[in-house]
Amino acid sequence: MNISLKNNDDAISGVLKLEVVKADYADQVEKSLRSFRQKANISGFRKGMAPMGMIKKMYGKSVLGEEVNKLVSENVFKYIRENDLNILGEPLLNKTEQGEIDFDNREDFDFYFDIAFAPTFNIDLNKRDKLPYYQITIDDDTLEKQIDSYRESYGTYDDTAEIAEEKDLIKGLVTELENGLPKENGMVVEEAILMPMYIKDEEEKKKFIGADKNSVITFNPSKAYEGAEAEIASFLKVDKSTVGDIANDFTFEINEITHHQKAEMNQELFDKVFGEGKVATEEEFRNKVKESIGERFAPQSDYKFLLDIRKLLLKKAGDVNFADDILKRWLMASSEKRTEEQLEEEYPQIIEDLKYHLIKEDLVKKNNIKVEDEDIQSLGRRVAQSQIAQYYGMLSIPEDVLDNYAKEMLKNEQTLQNVVNRAIDDKLAAWLKDKVKLDVKEVSFDDFNKLIDDEKQ
Repeated sequence: MNISLKNNDDAISGVLKLEVVKADYADQVEKSLRSFRQKANISGFRKGMAPMGMIKKMYGKSVLGEEVNKLVSENVFKYIRENDLNILGEPLLNKTEQGEIDFDNREDFDFYFDIAFAPTFNIDLNKRDKLPYYQITIDDDTLEKQIDSYRESYGTYDDTAEIAEEKDLIKGLVTELENGLPKENGMVVEEAILMPMYIKDEEEKKKFIGADKNSVITFNPSKAYEGAEAEIASFLKVDKSTVGDIANDFTFEINEITHHQKAEMNQELFDKVFGEGKVATEEEFRNKVKESIGERFAPQSDYKFLLDIRKLLLKKAGDVNFADDILKRWLMASSEKRTEEQLEEEYPQIIEDLKYHLIKEDLVKKNNIKVEDEDIQSLGRRVAQSQIAQYYGMLSIPEDVLDNYAKEMLKNEQTLQNVVNRAIDDKLAAWLKDKVKLDVKEVSFDDFNKLIDDEKQ
């Protein structure tokens, strides 16, 4: 097989030509036909005993086409890999050079593929490039909210309460009404559960707040949870598809009120959050909470920095030419749902995102920025620790538990790829921060979020 590449005059695309002769595929076609013969069930012959001539006549063309296409595909990507060609998308059959492939009358075939080359960059960064770096300050309000969250998470429950409050768990007997009386053969739900804080309608919510144990409340679930079919179905223990037919009032006879009490600010709470003996006083606890919040905010500061430096890098890269025709053909071929009108509308943003992605790849490669297994495992542990803290309120986690959680998390291919991409961004951000001059600005968490929101608009 002979393979050659001809660069187009635009220098951003080329045509890859493959010349396939019979000797390249004959042995594999023969082997595939023999294998097909052994498995074929053809009327009038025992399995595997049909004449080879009949097999070739019946299936030779399809087997030939399959093997030639497989051979071409393998060698196209082998050539690209071995010649270290940095291409965009995938090779596409050339519209003008590629003639019809006649498997009936020819034994030698020529294939022509269009390929789009990734552009090259030469970006110089130095200390004359000044960029803001936003450090999020931990104000008293943010600190108190986090401490309150820990006290909520490690609080206790008391089921002897006599008067219902907004955050209490209320359990009782629910009965469907009709004309103010229990409906004959109506719905009855024993040990129904609700929390007033999750009732959407304020009038219905007020009926439960301040209600006594053993009192009977008349309310309307459809009004209380308007538009929330899943909540209504769960509360009444019915199928979600039937919720639309429920319009009647119900009574709720309160049998039990479980009150949630926040944890006290004491050693027990300190040990549960940070581990036994790690914190001894309330002041140390507050400082430790503040430190943990700061650690969680650091990646967000780097994220904003990367958003800001993106603009600088795109500006320094200047105008970059792409093989638009090839890229558009590839984008259309790779998405069945995308229309040509949608592509034309989305294409400028696609190109800008692609340009930035290629710039990042170029900086990572030229500056030998590498992500090792140790980096992935370390970041995986931090992500796992953050998730456990977010979902379970636990900051002190046994090492073996954290390791196993991270290990299981990274078994998911998508999660692993996300962690790898984030690790690359972390290392690139560290490298970039060292190359430019940082104008450090302290901002509150709310102001920082406004900056992020402005970026999205």
